[in-house]
Amino acid sequence: MNLNNEQKIIETINMIKLHHLDIRTVTMSLSLRDCISDCADRVYENVYNKILKYAKNLYKYASDLEDEYSIPIINKRIAITPASILGESCKNFDYVKLAQVLNDAAKAVNVNFIGGFSALVEKGCTKGDIALIESIPEALATTDFVCSSVNVASSKAGINMDAVLKMSDIVKRAAELTADKDGLGAAKLVCFCNAPGDNPFMAGAFSGYGEPECALNVGVSGPGVVMAAVEDLPKDADLSEVANTIKRVAFKITTTGELIGRKLADRLNIPFGVIDLSLAPTPAEGDSVAGIFKAMGLEHAGAHGTTAALAMLNDAVKKGGIMASSHVGGLSGAFIPVSEDAGMIEATSLGHLTFDKLEAMTSVCSVGLDMIAIPGDTPNSTIAGIIADEMAIGMINKKTTAVRVIPVPNKNVGDSAVYGGLLGEAPIISVGEVSSKTFVSRGGRIPAPIHSLNN
Repeated sequence: MNLNNEQKIIETINMIKLHHLDIRTVTMSLSLRDCISDCADRVYENVYNKILKYAKNLYKYASDLEDEYSIPIINKRIAITPASILGESCKNFDYVKLAQVLNDAAKAVNVNFIGGFSALVEKGCTKGDIALIESIPEALATTDFVCSSVNVASSKAGINMDAVLKMSDIVKRAAELTADKDGLGAAKLVCFCNAPGDNPFMAGAFSGYGEPECALNVGVSGPGVVMAAVEDLPKDADLSEVANTIKRVAFKITTTGELIGRKLADRLNIPFGVIDLSLAPTPAEGDSVAGIFKAMGLEHAGAHGTTAALAMLNDAVKKGGIMASSHVGGLSGAFIPVSEDAGMIEATSLGHLTFDKLEAMTSVCSVGLDMIAIPGDTPNSTIAGIIADEMAIGMINKKTTAVRVIPVPNKNVGDSAVYGGLLGEAPIISVGEVSSKTFVSRGGRIPAPIHSLNN
């Protein structure tokens, strides 16, 4: 073995053992369109059987690869066809029952989450969309593994403000029905602009209409690795050198993730889909996107310069990752979920990171306002305004944006919502008291921008 290879092996071991490198998720994308029937019971049966048929070995084969390569795979997940279409051929279809069937199937194949209890309504709603959206609060309250998403805007269609207003009510009800768990239902629900159909991350994963029958998508983690690399740079290293360092690290992380993804896809005898280049933090110390900002020279996330640092990080991750793989998709960038990032939690608790600053950061990061706890008595109209603002950022900038806010019942600013595991805990932050009610209540559609006419 030559010295160069030996160094690479030692480097990879250190990335895993010391800096929290892992495969955040392997997600099976599965089409359920052939499960549609005019009989509700037959749909439930078809859905359950198809998930078991394709995913029965997902957990086992992923666990085998963990052992063989000594790389942790934290979550095994399934993403299905947007579920709103599954019941449209049936009279009196019960979407809550469908969610429970999905939950039973997820339990049977031992996956961590199943996503795709979803609707795409950026231009309007079908009867199936309406029925599914109405069922979301109860569906999430009565299941453990089901995640839900609703796409309410796109750069081509504009923003469906009727859907935005409706989703503000759904978010509130989802939180209220899980009040004993600090509004956990809302933590499993996300509103999207420009939702991608190959996203492996929850709560927004679903199998898009252009996806194959079945595919395997991978999402990596690695903020700890990036942070360690930046910390090792000389204190006088300029930002070009910082960016190049991040690119090199992103290349290594992506190579590792794609290797595992392709091996697993081969064993499952399904196509490899995409690797999502997103840096996904965890609540563990040292595995924080906010920690990268500190390593760059900011005292805390939220300091002036944070948006610039995040923009550079996001760009460098994509440039490094795209050189490592020709099959990149999903969300791809740096996540800034408050509750899932120890550094973000700290900055928010100290008051350095405010809601407005988080919103500004979403203009340059992957996704958007993610896992943010807000007071339980926040008016629906304010939540609708938050969603509308974030959708506008995505629509105008032709990027994916999302909102996953949790109005925690019976709690206010200064309290914390505690979820444990990957969801972590979130200090409840202020969203202001100025009303958006008249504006969001107008309904209709905010038209798509002029640059959407590019076909």
